Amino acid sequence: MTTRTAVVTGASSGIGAATARALAAAGYRVVITARRADRLKALADEITAAGHEAVPYPLDVTDRAAVDAFAASLDAHGPVEVLVNNAGGALGLDPVATADPAHWRTMYEVNVLGVLHMTQALLPRLRAAEGTVIVVTSTAGHGTYEGGAGYAAAKYGAHALTETLRLELCGEPVRVVEIAPGMVKTEEFALTRFAGDQDRAEAVYGGVPDPLTAEDVAETITWTVTRPPHVNIDLLIVRPRAQASNYKIHREQR
Repeated sequence: MTTRTAVVTGASSGIGAATARALAAAGYRVVITARRADRLKALADEITAAGHEAVPYPLDVTDRAAVDAFAASLDAHGPVEVLVNNAGGALGLDPVATADPAHWRTMYEVNVLGVLHMTQALLPRLRAAEGTVIVVTSTAGHGTYEGGAGYAAAKYGAHALTETLRLELCGEPVRVVEIAPGMVKTEEFALTRFAGDQDRAEAVYGGVPDPLTAEDVAETITWTVTRPPHVNIDLLIVRPRAQASNYKIHREQR
């Protein structure tokens, strides 16, 4: 039987790395991409040592020429059955009045245009393999909050792209799935958002009992991919029990 191939973007840490591990354990050859080659290699080595298949490929999803070259390289790996558009991230928590337009531009380019580039480049292969497109958005793409306008705008954009793609592919053998996580505690998301300020990053999760982990989201992604081919999980919003909305969060007293 031909080994199934799954492409995971943003796989150097957090949800992307956890998803690569989970899909590999489910029997997929994972082609993992991100900008940091050293982290990709370490993850590929880890997955291979566990008896699975992993191929690292350093890639910036905002670089269309590089994405096209990556797509061409996949000919060596046979059909591509899964694309997990996970690369993304947030920058800053400033109000609209004082937000940095450069941060907004970067968030849009990664969270929206990155999804567009990868999906366009791999769609012919996904069609041929009766595959699945996964887009990892956020609950920020379904409800805004103070200071989050730039990130919410980008994730709303990714949500709109995903929903529209599903409409456009109706009748074709391609599933389109959106996974929208709420509060997920990873090693880098909040730290990147606050430009390396460890105290501000830790405060995001302060007092919250059991925020989601990257592994929680990875298991959710893997579950949607492994449903029978006729089952499409259009949208799955996943939050920790302590979070009822983007701004309604239970925090225990310390």
